[in-house]
Amino acid sequence: MTGTTRGTQTYGAILTYLRREISAGSLEPGQSVPSESELCARFETSRGPVRQALGILRDEGLISSGRGRRSVVLETVPVQPFDVALSFTQWCREMGMEPGQRTESMTRAWATRAQADSLEIDPGDPIVELLRLRFADGVPIMLERLCYPYDVGRHVLSFDPDSGSVYERLIASGVDIHHATRILDAVAADEDDARLLGVQEGAPLMRLRRRAFTIEGRPIEWSDDRYLPSHARFASTTVRGASNGLSMLKGL
Repeated sequence: MTGTTRGTQTYGAILTYLRREISAGSLEPGQSVPSESELCARFETSRGPVRQALGILRDEGLISSGRGRRSVVLETVPVQPFDVALSFTQWCREMGMEPGQRTESMTRAWATRAQADSLEIDPGDPIVELLRLRFADGVPIMLERLCYPYDVGRHVLSFDPDSGSVYERLIASGVDIHHATRILDAVAADEDDARLLGVQEGAPLMRLRRRAFTIEGRPIEWSDDRYLPSHARFASTTVRGASNGLSMLKGL
């Protein structure tokens, strides 16, 4: 293993550890972050990977800049990278959890009026639909409904969606996912939601609807994700000079 690879893995481990400690409340707002020397000793590494991990946490707004003093945890939510915001798999990894999924159905179908309107295609055009139950550390927390125009969805049809991230598959296939819009609201669990998420029909769920677009503005994905409110929260972080972002958090 090269020094560069070892350093990358180490700073990633430090980053995951500190994010998990902050998320779990083991490191509370106002509390000092472990010093560089303490982290070096804990992870048996040099100061380079430690400073790299701390720098990322500062950029995310999770800890203070220090400025000659030990950094402290801030009462802010990190700004999530674009890939994390669109990928449940990457979100789990960022939170230090093991992602999982179980595909309930994957079909080639014909667009309904609502689907056609969301994807800006004609009713009856071919589409690919995917229904998956998503897990974090083995616990079901979200039911995911995805819909693609066929020229994009064909990359999903040739992929085992139980093997990993559909988003990563699309990117690897050369699909241009440039930007996305998201709408968050609350809905009552329907029959499928209740059966798969293990709740009573009519129970409240958080719904996140997303449309993803190419750089030219063509919609290429529509999704309806329904979360158990006990296992996930959402927060918006405002950063001066940047657009507001919506971040997903672990449940209380």
